[in-house]
Amino acid sequence: MELIRNITGVILAGGKSSRMGTNKALVEISGAKLIDRTLRLFKDIFRDTILITNTPDEYFDRDVRTVTDVIPGKGPLGGIFTGLFYAGTEHVFVSACDLPFLNPSFIRFMARREEDFDIVIPRTPTGIEPLHAIYSKRCRQEIERRLLRDECKVTGFFNKVRVLEIGEDTVRSFDPGGTLFMNINTPEDLKKIR
Repeated sequence: MELIRNITGVILAGGKSSRMGTNKALVEISGAKLIDRTLRLFKDIFRDTILITNTPDEYFDRDVRTVTDVIPGKGPLGGIFTGLFYAGTEHVFVSACDLPFLNPSFIRFMARREEDFDIVIPRTPTGIEPLHAIYSKRCRQEIERRLLRDECKVTGFFNKVRVLEIGEDTVRSFDPGGTLFMNINTPEDLKKIR
């Protein structure tokens, strides 16, 4: 399939992984490190990919542009801002590094809906998924304003921009087993997924 050229793939791998006890991006599932699975998938979807991490030395041997947070210590919202800052495209698709069941068809489906919106985000029975979403550079100013005030809730600025929610029924059509947004935060999560 053709690579998406108007959206940059952004992988957030900057978390402390404190509940996991080790860098969760480097844990193995089915013989491959989580970060390598995600990078491989992104390279099949996007022309450009950026990895955002506070420990770039752990990823030096991977063929990906690696950057650190523009405004350090601001969590996922700081990572989204950094992706928007460095991207050469108007939009970025942001994903956490600990989602082993990313669905390329669903990502492409989301990408076809970004044009008229600042955020395209899936909704599930447990809420929206801000670390599996498309963000426009039009969000940058509002995010920066919040970061500088130390207001780091990812969804805190959503009421200031145009948001398209992908409804639960549509999400379910791509994810009938309900695994798409399963992430790994603890050793127990890892056992369950393995």
